Amino acid sequence: MSTAAATGAIHENLHQSAVRQTMALARRSLLGRLRQPAVLAPSFVFPLFFAALSASSYSRTKNAPGFPKVDSFLQFGLTAAILQGAFFGATSGAADLATDIEQGFWERLIASPVSRTSIVIGRLASSTTIGAMQAGVFMALLAIFGVRVRSGPIGIIAVIVSGGLVALAISTIMATFAIRSGSPEVVQGAFPLVFILMFLSSTFMPRQLMHGWFRTVVNVNPISHIAEGMRAFVIQRDVSGKHFFAAWGYPAIGAALALLLCLAALRRRLAQS
Repeated sequence: MSTAAATGAIHENLHQSAVRQTMALARRSLLGRLRQPAVLAPSFVFPLFFAALSASSYSRTKNAPGFPKVDSFLQFGLTAAILQGAFFGATSGAADLATDIEQGFWERLIASPVSRTSIVIGRLASSTTIGAMQAGVFMALLAIFGVRVRSGPIGIIAVIVSGGLVALAISTIMATFAIRSGSPEVVQGAFPLVFILMFLSSTFMPRQLMHGWFRTVVNVNPISHIAEGMRAFVIQRDVSGKHFFAAWGYPAIGAALALLLCLAALRRRLAQS
């Protein structure tokens, strides 16, 4: 019995150690990104610029038949800004991971008594935090221009969580590229392939205004469901479980599937080390 108790204590200590290591690496990654405003700025500036440009160019579109009832096109575009920020921020985090590999910091971590998965999970946790933070910042900034989240505090929390989950899913996908290639250039090169999915979705326009093959692609694109679920909290007072599933469930499932690929890439790189 004493042997079993000792074994259980060892496993518990190892688990606690892995959690502490993950938190420490997540903190390092988060602080490292916050200390580089020039790297982080595009994920904040570009989405806000695009939101302002779209609101100016398509302001009359909100009067079109089939367009959701919104106070302004900027209210409709809040979701697009959050998703864009999550995509940009997640790619930046994955590029930092690739830089660690390229510059040799990865090898030093591997040589240290650190849980291997903590190295990756710490980065992903950092990107998730940045994504949630961006969602909150975008809502706060656009509120200055009259954009309100109609579903209230619950909707604000739901959008922040959704932004974090989307960032987690995208950062996991991009981290897979980072681990397999060890090159920041490959990560940046893969970004357009992922980012284009936003333009093949209902992120920027409601699917009711789309026709033909484009409407078919939009219907099967999971980003459409995420955008519409998140947008429901912004433009509707009454929300339901399906909106929570669209805003949370789709990115959570995507993150789980991407994590399997990411861990497989991690095992392959560790085998080659």
